[in-house]
Amino acid sequence: MAESGSARDARAEEEHVNNSVGNPALISPDKEDPSRLLVTLRHTHTRTHTRTHTLPPASDPSDPSGLAVSPQTVPFSGRIRGGMRPGKKVMVMGIVKREPDSFCISLTCGRGTGAEPPANVALELCARFARRQFVRRARVSGSWGAEETPIAYFPFIPEQPFRIEIHCEHQRFRVFVDGHQLFDFYHRVNALPAIDTISISGSLQITKLG
Repeated sequence: MAESGSARDARAEEEHVNNSVGNPALISPDKEDPSRLLVTLRHTHTRTHTRTHTLPPASDPSDPSGLAVSPQTVPFSGRIRGGMRPGKKVMVMGIVKREPDSFCISLTCGRGTGAEPPANVALELCARFARRQFVRRARVSGSWGAEETPIAYFPFIPEQPFRIEIHCEHQRFRVFVDGHQLFDFYHRVNALPAIDTISISGSLQITKLG
């Protein structure tokens, strides 16, 4: 006797349900193990929390061996952790003021007293806008040496940002501005680890130290 269409459909549905038992690929979401869902949610929450709220440890903004995240007040003086050594560099990022006169960056052995600089200044860089000079000099045992002034071009513009890098080598400092090497300055102060202070003053805003 021929089987009716409705009977065939009912039998096929019954076989589908029977065959699905024990087949994980066919378990509906509401059959999911609640403990597995809890673990998944916990792991997802942990990853999201870490990505959103974990921040790197803050650096001491007065320590140029770290990073000064916020702008610094000028005049500024900070310690160079461990002093200078070959392979080490100091980076100053800032913005020139609207009507600049000059600004200076000094690497010194300790701090001076009042307006008097320390007896040993390993390097003083001074940008003079009226003459478009970027002067460098040193002070040894209380006496200033001759100024050095030759440069290929004057790199600073009012109200524009800049990046100065001072690279320490065995015999000299190499000075870069915005990635371009401007000049070398041979060491007058040879005790490099004693060069432990940076001082900044003049017509600029400091945005970052490193």
